[in-house]
Amino acid sequence: MATKAPVSVLFVCLGNICRSPMAEAVFAHTVKEHGLEDKFSKIDSAGTASYHVGSIPDTRSIATCKAHGVPVKHKARKVTKKDFEEFDYVLCMDESNLSDLTSIRPKGSKANLRLFGEYDPQGELIIEDPYYGGNDGFEHNFKQVKRASEGLLKSLELI
Repeated sequence: MATKAPVSVLFVCLGNICRSPMAEAVFAHTVKEHGLEDKFSKIDSAGTASYHVGSIPDTRSIATCKAHGVPVKHKARKVTKKDFEEFDYVLCMDESNLSDLTSIRPKGSKANLRLFGEYDPQGELIIEDPYYGGNDGFEHNFKQVKRASEGLLKSLELI
């Protein structure tokens, strides 16, 4: 079934400085590449923890996106219960994020809560946290979120 009303998407990781702001930026860029901006009302990201609220994304995440021509503009924030009302899709990077959000999800929430990796056509479900590793992890994440972004657009029957 084709999506008619504009869709809102929230990407979530632990601290909102590595994976989820990258997913937000890559997804927004992919939407723009396909000329689908009018199909989305809001694209954002947040973290399950408040460690980095107000911070810009990790410099390695920014550099990886920039190397692929993807702009990043985000300040870290923590997920709120209101997000479950405002977003159609709340997409997590790993099972820990999913578990944390399942536990705070208000009853009757309209949000489709799932792993972003479920949309990866290569079946790589978990987008691992690259924070304590090297640049290779960020590059790997970029490829994953690019594939999952395309997969999400296909699942919404927009491409």
